Amino acid sequence: MMLRFAVKFLILVCILQAASTIVPADAKKAAEQAEKAAVVFEEIMSAPDNNIPQTALDSALCVAVFPKVIKGGFIFGGRYGRGVDSCRIKSGWSAPAFFTLGGGSFGLQIGGQATDFVFLFMNEEGLSSLLKNSFELGGEASAAAGPVGREAGASTDLYLNSKILSYSRSKGIFAGLELKGAVIAQDDSEMKAVYGRDSDASIILKGDKPTPKSVAVYPAKLAQYSKSKK
Repeated sequence: MMLRFAVKFLILVCILQAASTIVPADAKKAAEQAEKAAVVFEEIMSAPDNNIPQTALDSALCVAVFPKVIKGGFIFGGRYGRGVDSCRIKSGWSAPAFFTLGGGSFGLQIGGQATDFVFLFMNEEGLSSLLKNSFELGGEASAAAGPVGREAGASTDLYLNSKILSYSRSKGIFAGLELKGAVIAQDDSEMKAVYGRDSDASIILKGDKPTPKSVAVYPAKLAQYSKSKK
């Protein structure tokens, strides 16, 4: 009897130890991801003739950044990365929610590369896609190549009609990109690590959660470049 109790106690201790290491690790990853996203956004917006036009940024309801999405393969390929998103709320920008970006491909391909992706969600339809557990770009949610730098003047219709404007930066080159087939999904583990249980994108991005200090760098960076409120 005592032996059985001791075994159960040891198992319980191991479970609690594992839980205590997993959650902080996810929370730490979330903080690192928010910092990386802020850095990427800063670098992109600091290039005066090759950045996201101010008109496009000020028109966006939400902004998501996926730093260093890895794409690679041999014949069969795929991409995977993690990112951060914030949306406009009455007080400025919401606490960040966490997402993954993935997708596969087939064809003549070899090697790999890391690409930064930025997505502007321009209207309520685009936002509704973001609040789902997952959605496919180019399928249920069309993503148009976003204008860059001085392309802003001729792009009013693009801002009004597009659900999502998409951008990529690879090897230092930043440009609009019409991305198809990539799947964006909520990263439940990181959101629960930062905000606790019963936390998903629909709660966080609507401003129902305060912004923890550990991940505040990302919405603060967005506010630096676009202060207009919802």
